[in-house]
Amino acid sequence: MTGGLEFSYLYDFRNPAPWGRPPEALYAEILDVVAETEALGFDGAFVPEHHLAEDGYMSSPLVALAAMAARTRRMRLGTGIALAPLYEPLRFAQDCAVLDSLSGGRLQLGLAIGYRAREYAAHGLDFTKRGARFDEFLEIVRRLWSGETVDFEGRFFTLHGAKAGPLSSRGHIPLYIGGFAPKAMERVARHGDGYFGNPEIWPLYREKLEAAGKDPADARIWIQGLMLVVAEDKAAALDELAPHFHHVNNSYGGWMNEDKAIGLDGPTIQAMSLDAFKASGILQILTPSEAVAYFHRLLEKAPVEQFTMMMPPGLPAERFLAYAGLFAREVLPHFQ
Repeated sequence: MTGGLEFSYLYDFRNPAPWGRPPEALYAEILDVVAETEALGFDGAFVPEHHLAEDGYMSSPLVALAAMAARTRRMRLGTGIALAPLYEPLRFAQDCAVLDSLSGGRLQLGLAIGYRAREYAAHGLDFTKRGARFDEFLEIVRRLWSGETVDFEGRFFTLHGAKAGPLSSRGHIPLYIGGFAPKAMERVARHGDGYFGNPEIWPLYREKLEAAGKDPADARIWIQGLMLVVAEDKAAALDELAPHFHHVNNSYGGWMNEDKAIGLDGPTIQAMSLDAFKASGILQILTPSEAVAYFHRLLEKAPVEQFTMMMPPGLPAERFLAYAGLFAREVLPHFQ
């Protein structure tokens, strides 16, 4: 038995054409699934954000999280991730404060700058200035959550006498910041309570924490493992799940290649055929014992506290819950 590793799922609310349904039915089903995963023992439910997606990718995560808060009692809830520079900081700080109180202090925010220029254009914002805008946003929001009355004049935001309230009893909401490039990791070390992303970034994160005068022993790392599933019959699971995760892979690949601004390269951001995807190994299907070993190795590489998988679009709820139930029975007990 080991401790310190929480498991959760990401729900992007996509509704791709091959499995299309009325949004009302899909949303109601996902809320049922979230409640069921809490009953199974999972630690969190998270919602990402993108705009202009033809498949219905969630564009209003805070609203979705408010509905999840009403259906759950224990698990963490949050964004994974929200595109912070698209928000006005006082409005964001106030909405999150209300959501944190509604959820009983369970909100956790993953934030990043995004990588699609047309999302910024649709909001009337300059894509090339998103990093500097994000830095101002983070400074303002953290000050508001500290209970401060904020006067601020910057390049992007001007506030006079701004105050967020009422805050929940804990005040500050945990902020995990995503990114991959050295400049992004400097932002994580400076403004974040933790890092959201990939385990191989840990050495760079540790370096930036040390440069910022912070103790790496206090590092908090939240890993996304969206293409990982546990199954007893790996071949059967691949046949069932590959079409759904293939849609995820190709849509992300298309978006990441629009502006080449993600800071990553390789096969995981390239569109490919279904057969090529199945053969690529991008979708990791592990038996329960393999998964336990995988997570032990992960903990040896980096001080990971949270690991988030996903409910792939179009997969029927009962089939997703069958996989989640196996994970809950055979993997969770080893890390609680």
